[in-house]
Amino acid sequence: MVTALEVPADRFIRKLAMYLKENVPEVAPPKWAMFVKTGCFKEKPPENPDWWYYRVASILRKLYKAGRPVGLSELRREYGGRKNRGSKPERTYKAPGNAIRKILQQLEVAQLVKRTREGRVLTPQGRALLDRLALEVAVEYARENPEYAKYLSPGLRLALAQRVSSIG
Repeated sequence: MVTALEVPADRFIRKLAMYLKENVPEVAPPKWAMFVKTGCFKEKPPENPDWWYYRVASILRKLYKAGRPVGLSELRREYGGRKNRGSKPERTYKAPGNAIRKILQQLEVAQLVKRTREGRVLTPQGRALLDRLALEVAVEYARENPEYAKYLSPGLRLALAQRVSSIG
């Protein structure tokens, strides 16, 4: 079984973001999302109009990777950065919590994340979604890079080889 941690993160997050945009109506950027910066250490708002979905996908992957309850403060630290303060030394700042909080609330409504006393954790539905998309990403990546196929399970390798031989 392929997990979300065994596939390239950039491809996985891109695939998950597009899936969330098309199939999960509870996850949608608020009206203010197009004007907001993602931190005080940034100079401009994100240029990608779908940045909200990419952030949601990234948070889901971080929750999957942690495997334990994760709180808002920990996610703020993860998405924080270094601020250029002119002639003063740079300093690390946390990311603003509002966007992260809204994302977690949307994921709770979509039943992909649940709240516990210690923090947020993935629900079984959320874990299943991430595993299913990871498998799709692994198969796509193995088609492009045949040397990656050796990391897949034998049954999956056989199915992939049959698909490739039927196509070619």
